[in-house]
Amino acid sequence: MPVQLLKIIKGKPETQLPSHLQREELKHLQIGLDHTNKYFQDIFVVAGFKVAESPTAREDGRHACHLQVSEEAGSAIYICTQPSVTPFSGTTSASVAPKYVYTPLNCLKDGTVVNLYGIVKFFKPPYISKGTDYCSVVTLVDQSNVKLTCTLFNGNLDSLPKIYKNGDIVRFHRVKIREYNGQMQGITSAGFASLTFDGTVGAPVVPRASSKVYTFIDEEQKTVEELRVWAASNLSVSGPEAKLSDVKPMMFFDLTCQLVGKAKVDGSSFLLKVWDGTKCPYPTWKVPVETKELEGDKVLLHHLRNLTVDVLVYDNHVHLAKSLKIGSFLRIYSIHTKQASAKNEDISSHIEFHLHGGTCYGRGIGILPENNPDVEELKTFLECVELTDSQNMENMSSSELGDAFDNNADLESPLQRCQQLSATVLTDHQDMSNTTLKTVLNSRAPQQFRIKAKLRSFKPQKLYQSVKLHCSKCNTLQEVPNGDAFDSILQGCEATAPNPELQSMSWYESVMWTTGDENQRKITIHFVKHYEMLQRPENTLLMIEVLIWKRLERLLLQGKGGTLKEIWKLTRRFKCVIPVKSKEDNLELLDLSAPFLLQGNIKYYGCKKCSTPKSIKNLSSLAEKREPSWEPTEIAQVLGIEPLQYVFVMKFTLLDGTGALNAYLFDYEKFFQIPASEILTNSFLQQKMEMTMNTLSPPGRKLDDLPWLECFIKSYNIADGMKHQVYYQIFDTTVAEDVV
Repeated sequence: MPVQLLKIIKGKPETQLPSHLQREELKHLQIGLDHTNKYFQDIFVVAGFKVAESPTAREDGRHACHLQVSEEAGSAIYICTQPSVTPFSGTTSASVAPKYVYTPLNCLKDGTVVNLYGIVKFFKPPYISKGTDYCSVVTLVDQSNVKLTCTLFNGNLDSLPKIYKNGDIVRFHRVKIREYNGQMQGITSAGFASLTFDGTVGAPVVPRASSKVYTFIDEEQKTVEELRVWAASNLSVSGPEAKLSDVKPMMFFDLTCQLVGKAKVDGSSFLLKVWDGTKCPYPTWKVPVETKELEGDKVLLHHLRNLTVDVLVYDNHVHLAKSLKIGSFLRIYSIHTKQASAKNEDISSHIEFHLHGGTCYGRGIGILPENNPDVEELKTFLECVELTDSQNMENMSSSELGDAFDNNADLESPLQRCQQLSATVLTDHQDMSNTTLKTVLNSRAPQQFRIKAKLRSFKPQKLYQSVKLHCSKCNTLQEVPNGDAFDSILQGCEATAPNPELQSMSWYESVMWTTGDENQRKITIHFVKHYEMLQRPENTLLMIEVLIWKRLERLLLQGKGGTLKEIWKLTRRFKCVIPVKSKEDNLELLDLSAPFLLQGNIKYYGCKKCSTPKSIKNLSSLAEKREPSWEPTEIAQVLGIEPLQYVFVMKFTLLDGTGALNAYLFDYEKFFQIPASEILTNSFLQQKMEMTMNTLSPPGRKLDDLPWLECFIKSYNIADGMKHQVYYQIFDTTVAEDVV
């Protein structure tokens, strides 16, 4: 195909095109039509590209170089819909808009960086993470009915999506996709940006942008409107919104309101005085604060004293609450109303308003802009509210003014009155009632109990040390081999050269080569076949034998070197890798102190006491299956290996005011909802576990500030010589899904 340069001068081609060609608009091009005598003219701009040699230049006659673009590199293509008609030497004025590709949620792939649209099904308002960044969690859905949960971080609060309620529609650019437990998750990547739209059908399509510069074309407006219509017919995304006039005790609801006063209460709680123009049907608890601590117009606060409610916010919400401006409009998510724990009958019908710590169920505070439709509606309503008490307070004495806010000073402190929700969830035995720790300690073992307590401390403090290897058959525990241990394990392996007679048997095909490095290592790989055919890499089990095993062991643990790199490359590309060695007339597993199987980043070990290793040939029986899964448990079974399981082992010190006891956590993946087998190789999961423990037992906090843990424990006897000692173990309990 010939390539010619066509110069455009003053909007016209310098060289005339053949007369038989007719111009066609790009938007009118259709698949299946004959475009032999058609041409279209357009201008596009390519940004963020690499120049590479064209591998087919000689064959197809095209230019010797081509441009490489990719979403991961941040490449973009801009279409000039109105080409400039001025000479190039002057200033051009073209309408340039980037052309982005948006990926449906059912087409996401691990490791890619994508642009996407979605409807907000659940979200957590931005909160300060463990570091200095703000974090927001958003669960999206689209017409494919696939859900995607995104965890977004940014040091600038304004750079996170401006989401105000479930049902909003978002556009995310440059979201990185990760796969975890078979589900896709999104995280921020370099250049992340977002637009948010009201999800109400018929509402103006006005973007709320996370950056000052963005593009939004007519085609995308159509996308937003289509998502609105689909959501209205297929999703129930309305939040638990309520007005103050609708509240009852033991409710959780979202409140749109105006802030008229605020005050510091103590180190872990803060007071917000808010109103929405309606009157709560119950007498409300007025938080006792000193007059000097209360910010806000005292006259207005007195006028509104029968319409405002005191919302006490805790822990991670305090920082944001302190920064709120009086008069701003808020949406407070998941407020909890509860009956006052009164000391006398006079206030038994009072209710309290609490925003508990943590982000469970989307708890948080959102600041709404003046042009928000809900704010505009609220402002109109507030202007129509008639205040029944318009008493002029200008002549009131300071002592009388103080009495207006200090008249509840004899009540309990806010922390004493706040009974936080449990940070754990019970997964069974719902019929059991709570038992105090004192009763548990005084009861004979073995028994099962349901308790509610606080986690004063836990061990080990270095959480990675909690991961052990457990044999379910002999019930022994052992440490996961570290670098030094692994090195000593394999030093005794004999360095035997690959046996040529063991190459390419009926059930596997072998490849052998010598590396080009200074060690001249001989590497042999045996690919297990299925029906005498090799499978796709992601379905393949292979066995690898290396001549210099001592170097292999050392490199496996040090995390560097040629052999290790080769092995981990194989584990990323192939489903399973089994290290083997040549031994006379057969391939054999290594000593069971070494892993018998590598899959992804996980090393699988066998119990030396309970295993009876069988011939490697037994793997052929799995290869003969119709669809071999190559699951670790199946491989272990045919090889006569009793597999060791990764398990969390921790000691919790629990208190409930009546006593204290040590309870052991022995869990594979249920309590933290994190597989113990993946924690040592996944930094993301390590951070998640650390954040979870900091939530359950916040460092430096007083006992009253700690969250409640509701859990099941069982007591059992252990014989130690002539003595019998009682131990306690947590079971059938999991950390609440959104506790962090």
